Amino acid sequence: MSTNDSSTNESFLVDFHHVATIGATDGGGVERQAGTLEDKRVRAWFTEFAEQRGWDVRRDGIGNLFALIEFAPGAPYVLVGSHLDSQPLGGRFDGAYGVIAALHAAERLQREVTAGGAQPRYNVAVVDWFNEEGGRFAPSIMGSSVFAGLMDQEEMLAVTDLAGITVREAMGNIGALGDDPRPEAVAYAEIHIEQGRILEREQISLGAVDFSWHTQKLDIRVVGEQSHTGATAMADRRDALVAASEVVLLVHKVTSVAEPESLVSSVGQLTLEPNSPIVVPRLVTLVADLRAERKADVLAARDSLLRDIAAVAERYDVRIEVNDVDIREIQYYPEAGLELAEKVAADAGLSVRRLRTMAGHDSVAMNRIVPTVMMFVPSVDGVSHCEREFTTDADMLAGVEALTGVVRRLTEGALDGVAAGMPGAHA
Repeated sequence: MSTNDSSTNESFLVDFHHVATIGATDGGGVERQAGTLEDKRVRAWFTEFAEQRGWDVRRDGIGNLFALIEFAPGAPYVLVGSHLDSQPLGGRFDGAYGVIAALHAAERLQREVTAGGAQPRYNVAVVDWFNEEGGRFAPSIMGSSVFAGLMDQEEMLAVTDLAGITVREAMGNIGALGDDPRPEAVAYAEIHIEQGRILEREQISLGAVDFSWHTQKLDIRVVGEQSHTGATAMADRRDALVAASEVVLLVHKVTSVAEPESLVSSVGQLTLEPNSPIVVPRLVTLVADLRAERKADVLAARDSLLRDIAAVAERYDVRIEVNDVDIREIQYYPEAGLELAEKVAADAGLSVRRLRTMAGHDSVAMNRIVPTVMMFVPSVDGVSHCEREFTTDADMLAGVEALTGVVRRLTEGALDGVAAGMPGAHA
């Protein structure tokens, strides 16, 4: 039985476009960083959606938010969702689409069952994962990683933002921490915008994600000496910002160690002290982000950077400290999950192809512990993490239909006996 009619489609679109007003920016995006008042408002919307339908709502100790739909009392859960937090001046589709799609997929499945459809073997839990973006609190993918046992909850609660506010304080201030038991997961599904151009360019409706890129971040501290900008001779300066500027350019240029488009790099965050217009900076901290399809390319880029950074430190008479952080191995999604997504797409008359994800997602963490299905819908111009991020209503609706089919099959046990995805390395 299909519930993919005009009324259910319209209901999804109404909800999606309403959520986009929570934390809306003048440029058409949203700003809902983790632990903010905007985060509180969107969590309240999620909770109201669930409670109006009689679903049980749970909050765990890191701030993950669950809506539980019971089909088989005592059985474990198929988890499905994404995240509602955003980057600063972020897009309204990234993460939020996956959560709202999950809520509507769960509701469609419940209606099917109520109308006499097949009784699921497993229950469903829709989840809004805490702090997937990592814009305010690093590292990213925090809530799902704690759930999966990849990060320690107490350590993550003690993480601070740039203002010194801890996760515990921020989430406590908006009433988002709880002590409810986490649902036992048997499988996980997530749908997301592609954040790339492949699906749009090839005019394909759905992407079945087969693996994630290797990711490595470097915490870099450039330590110079504070001095007067007007009274200190140029030859006597130990300017941390000038040295850091060269490091930023090195990070940008390091992609040349690999084949074109096979390695990406960036510096997305930089702070300096004392940040005064009449003081030569004494300290700059920045984070370099390296990602590639091949782990060897990331390691080669890292080694190249370390050599060049050492030369910068000597040239400017500063100290540069580099620490490896947030290393994420390539993750392969189960073949059976890929085939499931492809079959569901075919049954729905949707074109589908396999593709990798360069970005990190909550599914990457969940793929470590349960068989996981990750799907993409097209992104216009491939842009993301900015206000002009866009996916058409038609593409979103096609994704909701596909997600509903995947969740239906997962609750029937489609991936029973399938192992969780495995880490691996492309040489």
